[in-house]
Amino acid sequence: MEMDIDDTCKAKGEEEKAKPIVVILMGAPGSGKSTFCEHVVRSSARPWVRVCQDTINNGKAGTKVQCLTNAVSALKEGKSVFIDRCNLEKEQRVDFVKLGSPQVEVHAVVLDLPTKLCISRSVKRTGHEGNLQGGKAAAVVNRMLQKKELPKLSEGFSRILFCQNESDIHAALDMYSGFGPLDTLPHGCFGQKKPDTKVQLGIMKFLKKVEAPSNAGSSASSIQGSAASQIIEEKNSCCGGKETASSLTRTAREEVKSCQDPGVSSISHNGSSSDGPILAFPSISTADFQFDHDKASDIIVEKVEESMDKLGNTKLVLVDLTCRSKILSLVRAKAAQKNINPKKFFTFVGDITKLYSERGLRCTVIANAANWRLKPGGGGVNAAIFNASGPDLEVATKEQAKSLVPGSAVVVPLPSTSPLSSKEGVTHVIHVLGPNMNPQRPNCLDGDYVKGRQILQKAYTSLFEGFLSIVSTQAKLSQESNETIKLEPSKSQGHSKDGPRNHSPTGDQKNKRDGVHEHEISKKCKGSQNEVGTSINSFRTGKVNAENNKLDVSTSKAWGSWAQALYHIAMHPERHKDNLLEILDDVVVLDDLYPKAQKHLLVLTRCDGLDCLEDVRKEHLQLLKTMHAVGLKCAEEFLDEDASLVFRLGYHSVPAMRQLHLHVISQDFNSKHLKNKKHWNSFTTAFFRDSVDVIKEISNQGKATLKDYDNLLSMELRCHRCRSAHPNIPRLKSHTSNCRAPFPTSLLQNDRLVLAPNNTNNP
Repeated sequence: MEMDIDDTCKAKGEEEKAKPIVVILMGAPGSGKSTFCEHVVRSSARPWVRVCQDTINNGKAGTKVQCLTNAVSALKEGKSVFIDRCNLEKEQRVDFVKLGSPQVEVHAVVLDLPTKLCISRSVKRTGHEGNLQGGKAAAVVNRMLQKKELPKLSEGFSRILFCQNESDIHAALDMYSGFGPLDTLPHGCFGQKKPDTKVQLGIMKFLKKVEAPSNAGSSASSIQGSAASQIIEEKNSCCGGKETASSLTRTAREEVKSCQDPGVSSISHNGSSSDGPILAFPSISTADFQFDHDKASDIIVEKVEESMDKLGNTKLVLVDLTCRSKILSLVRAKAAQKNINPKKFFTFVGDITKLYSERGLRCTVIANAANWRLKPGGGGVNAAIFNASGPDLEVATKEQAKSLVPGSAVVVPLPSTSPLSSKEGVTHVIHVLGPNMNPQRPNCLDGDYVKGRQILQKAYTSLFEGFLSIVSTQAKLSQESNETIKLEPSKSQGHSKDGPRNHSPTGDQKNKRDGVHEHEISKKCKGSQNEVGTSINSFRTGKVNAENNKLDVSTSKAWGSWAQALYHIAMHPERHKDNLLEILDDVVVLDDLYPKAQKHLLVLTRCDGLDCLEDVRKEHLQLLKTMHAVGLKCAEEFLDEDASLVFRLGYHSVPAMRQLHLHVISQDFNSKHLKNKKHWNSFTTAFFRDSVDVIKEISNQGKATLKDYDNLLSMELRCHRCRSAHPNIPRLKSHTSNCRAPFPTSLLQNDRLVLAPNNTNNP
């Protein structure tokens, strides 16, 4: 009994705080507005007042002012209000919309029935309150509909529902009839079926006894009605029949209410985020790969929580097809327990390949729970995404990687020709492979959740880091920045303001071709014949490997996921020994996969914390000398094989990849991978800092001088020997292949060039 009293008190307290609603009905005479009101007022548990101008004056027609006065009075009493007028023109409804406030929501229910049907009803009816019946009704209806202006959310409505046939109206009746005092409805625009309108399609009925937990499905404000609709649709299909809103239980209401997630309040009615990109991702390994849901939900919430500080204005959305999803329920509950910002992370019900077209939620990036071969087929999310993307995704994926190992991910820019791009607005797909507990699948862990947890943690880390690197690039594309490298302005597809430390495999294909430092950047977008799964193959394929990817805050903000590959190689060379030329105590040596000359090596320091030249100080002087000595030795070995070569050793002022590395590059620049002005100028201007000069500056000044790289990389193309200017790379290459002019005096001094003793280039 004591519990019943407490519950009653609590219910009363909540009821006092329930928001009243103004529902503005819109429709021509004969569309059924009055019938709609009467049905809801009669059957709803929520207190409603019908305000009708035809009867407002003691049963007779009155004025708009009288309607407004009565509406205000009802709202003060905590009652909800139906405005029963035609309201077909914006001007006619503007004063009623102003009744809305933070304490009062304003809905629109548009009875947009065919004109012929409205005229037929109006002509045939008798005893109409406003006496609009008989022959004169046809002309009035026709005249009013000619001035019809459909409502928009921008007018001030929090919710608009279009009913375009009897089925829609019955569904709306059931919904509002079952709308209790404590219930809320999702915001947004629903039911408009015009092909050129970016609104949610359709609305289904609420129904009772939904067994999903109350936290099962949150969604964007513009598409929350669809989540509620899907609850009903699924329940109807399971129960073999349709239920009405009058039988809506507290469980069902709570599940619908869960769609009212604060995290989606910043998503506009057309489904686009008003303040940041969105990553939609499924639960990894909980379906085909049979990973325990409870353990998986712990990891999802853990990795999301770790990502909160890095998200900025972006959002993460966990997606599943059904409102009764166990993983959605678990994740939402655990995220709430940890007080994770619901504006940055929320759950959502829908087909991940149709989030915009069917749910109104525009996600620029979606994750795929891929198979290890990165191939179409199978079932679930992988098959759905490949099918929705068409052959473009498979082709684009092959350019990035050939396979995945558990715990890794690969970012794939989606060609604009893909249906998933053109219809849904998706720019990138991130393939992720988690752990497998299904003995019918490769790499089964046989119930080893210790190892499985580690792999799944890496998978989500890889996924989120890949998304953030995408966002980093896309954000820079739209703004000017004096702190970043400016790409060539004449190339419309290559306009990027990305700083070299923020480049990621996320721009379109043109950005990749024309990006800065392709000898490093292109490593993120080319495939490898070898199995992807180690950092060396991350370097070769662009796969995002999350291994040892816990960085300090400053580093994690500066470097995209793909740019961590050299760091992982340097920190764990023993894992990549088959791909390295040399492993020493302080450095490792490897070939540049996309060399810009006949011979092009990288000498990486193994010192953690030295990301780039800017980080080097006097205490690192001996390390720089070691790197130089190793690079010099490599150059001399090449010269023993070909004495005609000339080498230069140096650093980029601001590199594209994390981990300090020295370039050892021959000066022929004869390479198919040298494709644009940025490639050329990054090695032939003062942007390239000679190793001997860096060592001297560190010794004398304690730090290196970093040149004005903004201007250097956009300089005109000039021969590195005779300094003659050329209009494009093909003309330049044709010239340099035959140019025998001596190198500039500045390079011939201080041993900046490394030559064989008998080389004719030697002065």
